[in-house]
Amino acid sequence: MLVVLLAWCYLLAGAGMHVPGPAGAGMSMAGEARSGDAARWIVMLLMWWIMMIAMMVPSAAPMILLYAKVYRKGHASGQLAAPYAPTAAFAGGYLLAWLLFSVGAVLLHFSLEALGLVERMTMGSTSQRLSALFLVVAGLYQFSPWKYRCLAQCRSPVSFLSTHWRRSPAGAARAGLEHGFYCVGCCWSLMLLLFVGGVMSLLWIAGLAVLVLGEKLLPRGARVAQGAGAVMIAAGIVWLL
Repeated sequence: MLVVLLAWCYLLAGAGMHVPGPAGAGMSMAGEARSGDAARWIVMLLMWWIMMIAMMVPSAAPMILLYAKVYRKGHASGQLAAPYAPTAAFAGGYLLAWLLFSVGAVLLHFSLEALGLVERMTMGSTSQRLSALFLVVAGLYQFSPWKYRCLAQCRSPVSFLSTHWRRSPAGAARAGLEHGFYCVGCCWSLMLLLFVGGVMSLLWIAGLAVLVLGEKLLPRGARVAQGAGAVMIAAGIVWLL
């Protein structure tokens, strides 16, 4: 949880990006235009990845903690060797999946910015139609079979580990990566909504993080996903009209 706390502190500090304050004050990206496109790309990638860590690791905590518990029991019984490294490898594999997603998110971000569809400073959509499109796409995906296949894996740590358990550090990293891909498959469309509310809007980030937690951890998480999807579709249609 220390990693999550540090990630949220990084976002609260502005993540090196422009963050409008209550009176219009804010921070500009450190060396954004002066350091060149490469430096900006790296800062943007770091921002997206840390934002994904802050949003997604809390909902993945039950899986990571269960893996650690099972491994500790195996180590105590003498069946497994190292007590901690495989758990760290599992978590690392999970974070790698979201790093790969973040690369795609940055490419999309820069593409939309180049088209004038995303504002450079607030990093929010400048197009009502684009915002409506993202809302409708995210809402429809909430009802798709792919969403529920991935959500089922995220909601069932015991079932996932029973079919993906590997005892070596390399195997643990692979299992974490696979679990991360399921989480990406479950939540990628929700991340599109960051463009609707502003990529660096802390309130928007927190709201989406709470929705992800509800989908994965509440007893009727699938109903939560469907309810949120219906709201997204309705909001998108209203924006289009």
